[in-house]
Amino acid sequence: MLSQEEHKRYSRQIRLPELGETGQVALKNTKVLVIGCGGLGSPLLRYLAAAGVGTIGAVDHDRVEIHNLHRQILFTTQDVGRPKVEIAAERLRAINPHIEIKTYHLKLDASNALEIMKDYDIVADGTDNFPTRYLINDACVKLGKQNVFASIHRFEGQMSVFNYKGANGEYGPNYRDLFPTPPKPDSIPNCEEAGVIGSIAGVMGSLQANEIIKIAAGIGTELSGKLLCVNLDSISTRSIRFSKRADNTIRTELADSIQLIDYDLFCGITNDTMIKEIDINSLVEKLKTQKDIQVIDVRNPDEYAEHNMGAELIPAPVVYQHLEKISDDDMVVVHCKSGARSSAVIQLLQKNYDYDNLYNLKGGIIAWEEMMGKKTIQDFT
Repeated sequence: MLSQEEHKRYSRQIRLPELGETGQVALKNTKVLVIGCGGLGSPLLRYLAAAGVGTIGAVDHDRVEIHNLHRQILFTTQDVGRPKVEIAAERLRAINPHIEIKTYHLKLDASNALEIMKDYDIVADGTDNFPTRYLINDACVKLGKQNVFASIHRFEGQMSVFNYKGANGEYGPNYRDLFPTPPKPDSIPNCEEAGVIGSIAGVMGSLQANEIIKIAAGIGTELSGKLLCVNLDSISTRSIRFSKRADNTIRTELADSIQLIDYDLFCGITNDTMIKEIDINSLVEKLKTQKDIQVIDVRNPDEYAEHNMGAELIPAPVVYQHLEKISDDDMVVVHCKSGARSSAVIQLLQKNYDYDNLYNLKGGIIAWEEMMGKKTIQDFT
């Protein structure tokens, strides 16, 4: 399975009793897809290639820019303006001619994710935005792929293994168990706004590579159900445990029903689609005089259990699975905590399913409780 030259190339890691030749052969037979060839992807791709992972796919739609170079160590000044995946393929083949490199110079989205990811054993998420992270998570769960995730911010990094497949065939927690709902748009500054130290990308990308090597070779302790937090400013680490959430319906046993959605809309990144709104007083008046009004709460079940206004619960992450519950004739008022999630849901439904009878409740349940206290919509019907 390994040539004489490969034995020489990998001799120092083959000598590890935990790895050995069996582990090295396993690496050679493993296919890893790396999504994002930037700060995290650069060291990650280098170490996967050097370690002898047999097939490596690289996905990135960007070209190299001068401000990338302080942390994206695959690239040089002469590479500015060229596609990142093109350069990555050249560098990785120069590092190790015994492996296969596949490149995808495109933006990963709901229309192409499944086709690209289906033939790989492990997916590595090195992206820098929430819509793509949720997309990768949902696609990995649907396809039964393990997702080695990392992110960086200023001097800090986070890492975990999502959807880890244990020896018993059971899958571990996924990204939605840790982050069930995305943060509000622009609430977390990106690297351009907040800055980032280049070395944190090297640390976290290397840790991702190490975790992938362990999973592929079947050695070590996996990072499933744990979030590793690294801070290079204070030189500290901590591990946060998390488990499966009862309200996370994105599960492998529901794989056939999982649909990939518009993740920009899900994360509240809106476009120019017009959103009709209704305020609390107007809703109350319509409830008193009209019978054909449906009110939907798109918050999470735990939020709903804590306090609600009597609306029908259809959580935002699974709204596309329950379209039959949403009227396309009656007036439908959608609400969440303050209006952001419900606005994103309305855009999703209008854009993808041609609804034109949806209204966003201004201020959400916060505004309702400020004006109506503990009253529910049933008090006015």
